[in-house]
Amino acid sequence: MDISKATVLVAGMGVSGRSACEVLAGRAAHVVTVDEGKSDADYHSFADVDFRGIDLVMSSPVFNPRTPFIVKAQSLGIPVVSEVELGWMLRVPSGQSQQPAPWIGITGTNGKTSTTQMVSAMLTGAGETAPAVGNIGKAVSHAAVDPSNQTLCVELSSFQLHFTQSLSLECAAITNLADDHLDWHGGFANYAADKAKVYRGVQRALVYNADDSRVSELAAAAHPAPGCKRVGFTLGAPQAGEIGVQDGWIIDRSGLDATGDDTAGDDTAARSLAAVSDFSHLCEPDGTVYPHLLADALCALALVLGHGIAADRAVEALKAFKPGGHRIQTVARYDTTVDADQRGIAQQTGSAHGGNGHRGESTDRPQADSSNVIRFVDDSKATNAHAAGASLSSFPPHSVVWIAGGLAKGGHFEDLLASYADRLSAAVIIGVDQRPMLDAFASKAPDIPLSIIDPEPKESVMQRAVDAAGTHAHPGSVVLMAPACASMDQFVSYADRGEQFAAQARLWVARRQADPHGQE
Repeated sequence: MDISKATVLVAGMGVSGRSACEVLAGRAAHVVTVDEGKSDADYHSFADVDFRGIDLVMSSPVFNPRTPFIVKAQSLGIPVVSEVELGWMLRVPSGQSQQPAPWIGITGTNGKTSTTQMVSAMLTGAGETAPAVGNIGKAVSHAAVDPSNQTLCVELSSFQLHFTQSLSLECAAITNLADDHLDWHGGFANYAADKAKVYRGVQRALVYNADDSRVSELAAAAHPAPGCKRVGFTLGAPQAGEIGVQDGWIIDRSGLDATGDDTAGDDTAARSLAAVSDFSHLCEPDGTVYPHLLADALCALALVLGHGIAADRAVEALKAFKPGGHRIQTVARYDTTVDADQRGIAQQTGSAHGGNGHRGESTDRPQADSSNVIRFVDDSKATNAHAAGASLSSFPPHSVVWIAGGLAKGGHFEDLLASYADRLSAAVIIGVDQRPMLDAFASKAPDIPLSIIDPEPKESVMQRAVDAAGTHAHPGSVVLMAPACASMDQFVSYADRGEQFAAQARLWVARRQADPHGQE
């Protein structure tokens, strides 16, 4: 389509919609906006739009494929695209090349953000201008028309991919697959099919989770470009064509060499890239590895090697990487063995965003014996059952006081509890609709003590949740907020939920500092 002659309808004036309008200004013949809740939109009802004059619809991810205006547009033969597709259509040559900047795309149920940020950090460490964009950071359409970008590291949601058709990535990965957003997609098969779009025509490295059978099946069935190399990542010992872990070392058998020449590598040879313990952001202070973060790092390494960055440069940049907020961050600690008068009873973060220490922890004092500490861990980004399971799996049996619940998005939690109830000592249930979580506990973990938080007043939900968790906590406990649900029923966002949790955790610790024997 010749955008310069097109009338484009931008449906939804959120972040992606406003970005699209800015990018289309001066590029499209006409731009028309519609949003029922935004006063500056051209139309406030889709019923007022004359679709006979529309050539292209750019739809916000908030609208599912069954939304009436989308069905109407498609019935009239009008293409409906995502902001990602629009960015791909409008991309301009990089200032470093006569060609547009290549895109490295990451999708999956969980781990997208961490993996995308790791890829960006490694490419930036190697000297490239390679921002993390898309579902995080700057909107992808803005990044696509910025000639200063040499590579785009694009986090892609299933919503964005549904209305994306022509994308052909340089390197692409699916981190994992589990039930999520089934209400939007209308079932898991549709959800998986949209995720699989990242593999269409991928040029250099098709990266897949070899430990996830459904991802492996999509990778095997994909149709990449000729010469593209399929590379698996695994938490076990890697086979030929994989990158994995053996005896505490990251081992590369991908066959991707330092120049990115996929035909030159030898995937029968194994090379050690680094000890897992060298990556502080993948481990607890005592050296315990977070498996899901290690998997994200392996995926990111495979993508960066596929792009052509030398392994030693990639590894050094990854060691210096600092993860984003609300991803399994310790935000407060209470040492139950230290008397309140000694001050130093607790080690807390300097801010709700993680402070300046190791994953949010203060590092200027020695760590207390973990068996004597009550730890508060923010994993608010765990917005579905799969992510919550990965978080729960990181902790010892019977150690977790779990804060769970929220907007279930059509998900169920019986399988989650069947797999990880042994990690729990108690649970605190939040959310407006608590029934899906309560039903799962009744069915699969009826003996776990529960505290149920009244949804109203909403303003005090997190305070009451943390206080309730404190009554269940004992020396060695982890109060873990990995809710397995979206946040929008009671919070502005998962970040807002995480920040409120961190603030209330610090207040709980402060009260114990003042009166360690008091009643909460």
